[in-house]
Amino acid sequence: MGNSKYITDQFGRIHNYLRISLTERCNLRCTYCMPAEGIELSDKESLMSHEEVIAIAKTFVDLGVKKVRLTGGEPLIKKNIEKIVRELAALSINLGITTNGILLDNYFDLFKETGVKDINISLDTLSRESFNNITRRDYFERVMNNINLYEANGFNVKINNVIIKGLNDHEMLDFIELTKEKNIAIRFIEFMPFDGNNWDNKKVVSLKQITDAAEHKYSKENIIKLPSKKNGTAKNFQIKGYKGSFGVISTVSNPFCDSCNRIRLTANGRIKNCLFSSGETDLLSVYRKGENLKEAILEGIYNKKAVRGGMTEDVQFFDEKNYNQNRSMTAIGG
Repeated sequence: MGNSKYITDQFGRIHNYLRISLTERCNLRCTYCMPAEGIELSDKESLMSHEEVIAIAKTFVDLGVKKVRLTGGEPLIKKNIEKIVRELAALSINLGITTNGILLDNYFDLFKETGVKDINISLDTLSRESFNNITRRDYFERVMNNINLYEANGFNVKINNVIIKGLNDHEMLDFIELTKEKNIAIRFIEFMPFDGNNWDNKKVVSLKQITDAAEHKYSKENIIKLPSKKNGTAKNFQIKGYKGSFGVISTVSNPFCDSCNRIRLTANGRIKNCLFSSGETDLLSVYRKGENLKEAILEGIYNKKAVRGGMTEDVQFFDEKNYNQNRSMTAIGG
């Protein structure tokens, strides 16, 4: 069952990338992520404290994790976020954050000081009116100002765009045009099924549809296919002469399970060894009882399924009963 040096599953995939959800709470209510009425949150006592986040993360680092990304809900609303960032940044890891961008101006100095360079910002539209409709909140200008602030100061800024047919697919090319003058990476994410997000396969905009639209505007010879990163989830491209790049995360139309190296730790201290798995391993209880945390981690990842939480056929993946038992996206941490 794996070994003490690496976190390995039954198919030999080494897991060295940990995504830690710091909170289930969010200051937005994005339609594809969370029901309008919000979700039933975990009891405060069942959530990881700042000290527990650090202790559990250190155990993962001892087992070979090299990269940690802080997610949510919205991680920047977590109490003690400054302490968490400083203490994780002191470990021998690459530390990044995924945020909706609203509060980034408050933490600019913190990220500069601690060397956190990888900032992923969720943004699904370039229109204030559409932003208000999608997020059910009015923060568009603040988010755009923060994107410009971080890009201008040399951070590695990625924009995560969940692309949904009939909602924001008409803005795809506008997002790609952002990369002309800005050194940012746009990542289009295919609309994925989670509890309460009204997923429908007809709303999915596929990798092929996105690249076809780009080729129609820019012509094939002007689109450079960028080398794939090891364990990368996105197929990446660049328009000739543009500063930035764009890519597609094609979980629905073209899954990349065979190279998965990701572990997700929820805010209530449970491992999800796959985004689409309804099964979880409760690490927080193990830690609080003083039991063997490393063993629980190794066992939880070893039992990971080959593809999409055990959904080996597309027909299973598209069957609602297979994902309405899962959490909503805001309670997983992306």
